[in-house]
Amino acid sequence: MKSHTEYLWFHTDQRRQYIRVTEQVQEAVSKSGIQEGMVLVSAMHITAGVFVNDDEPGFREDLDQMLESLAPFGQDYQHHQTGEDNGDAHLKNILVHHQVVIPITEGKLDLGPWQQVFYAEFDGRRRKRVVIKAIGD
Repeated sequence: MKSHTEYLWFHTDQRRQYIRVTEQVQEAVSKSGIQEGMVLVSAMHITAGVFVNDDEPGFREDLDQMLESLAPFGQDYQHHQTGEDNGDAHLKNILVHHQVVIPITEGKLDLGPWQQVFYAEFDGRRRKRVVIKAIGD
C-alpha cells in the first residue's frame, strides 16, 4: 500500500465562502499513482469544513441560509468571552463536518453524477489549509 499527502492553502476575501476543490483533489490522486483506495480531504481548522454535494448556486444559498439559521453570526456566544467573535463559525464546522473520505476507483474519484468536493470557510480572511491524503494501491 502507498500513500500521498498534499496541502491546499486558502486565504478567502470573505468571512464565509464555499470553494469547489474537486479538481485539486483529483490532481493529488493522479499524482499519487493510486488506482484503488481512498482519499481523505480534511480542513485543518476548527472554523472551516469540507463536504460533498451539488455544485449549484441555489443549493449553496440554501446551505448558507440553513447554517445561518442554526448558528447565526453576531449572537452572544459563550465562546466570545475568550475575545473571539467567531462562535458561529465553530458551530457551522460541526454542522458541515471537517472531513470527507472519497473512494478512488481506477485512479479517479468515485463520485456520483452531481457530487463535487467543497471547502467551506466560516471565518475567513486569513490563511488556512486542507490536507489531502490518498492511500491505496
